Amino acid sequence: MGTVVLDGGTGTELEKRGVHMDGAAWSGPAAATSADTLTKIHLDFLHAGARIITANTFAASPLMLGHSSDLHLTDEINRAAVLAAQRARDIFGDTDVIVAGSISHMLPVTQGTATTSRHTADQLRALEASARAQARIMSDAGVDVLILEMMYDPERARAVLAGASGHVDELWFMISARRGSSGQVLSFEQNDERPLSDILAVVEGHRDDIAVSGVMHTDVGITGPAVDMLAEVFRGPLAAYPDSGFFEMPHWNFTDVIAPATLATYATTWASQGVRIIGGCCGLGPDHIAAVTAAVGAG
Repeated sequence: MGTVVLDGGTGTELEKRGVHMDGAAWSGPAAATSADTLTKIHLDFLHAGARIITANTFAASPLMLGHSSDLHLTDEINRAAVLAAQRARDIFGDTDVIVAGSISHMLPVTQGTATTSRHTADQLRALEASARAQARIMSDAGVDVLILEMMYDPERARAVLAGASGHVDELWFMISARRGSSGQVLSFEQNDERPLSDILAVVEGHRDDIAVSGVMHTDVGITGPAVDMLAEVFRGPLAAYPDSGFFEMPHWNFTDVIAPATLATYATTWASQGVRIIGGCCGLGPDHIAAVTAAVGAG
């Protein structure tokens, strides 16, 4: 496959445009209240060159919506998010655009931080059931693929994999990394320094179940090294879509967000590493995606 451009951070773009961020479920409930804004965001990313757009469902699992008192709206919220992306594709007029559903292993986040508590056995069971329910809704709503995003905890990732598998033809698996105290590339886990090899082992063990794997919600400076590590255990198509800024529940802090031209330079490097899907994550908007499109010759 040639290089395909993926969209940027839909949830953070909603916040940038004035949409309320829920104190318990971040951007999860927004599709039910701000569908028109969401469709406009997807359209802006399409006009910037994206050919993969991701429904705003990262934080819309039954597990997360239950913490925001919106559990009864799980079906409505997820369907509205998928419909907003499909509507944008229809308006844009390109039936080859891929609409992806996002599923995370997000647990409740401490206010003002990006840190979740350590999971319990009950939470792992709840994660699997939550992923199964969310995948079923989005499959029924007509997503083309499901992306398991920001996978960094092996136990939680396996639970989500078990729940999400079997609902659509393609399951994509995206890991997240961070820099350790001595400069090494680690899992994104915030509670301790966990080697990236722990989550890579999940990818390796499920290679037959994963159509695409990649590195996302990761600083641009370590995305490339993390991609190289991933390529050692996964031979399929690779993706890269970093973040910029930082999260303080329930808000994204846009301080020191990288310039579009800087992202474009990194995108060229990732393409030379064999990465075939390139875009952005939290903090990165349509201008960044337009720069990526120009840099990698896609769109």
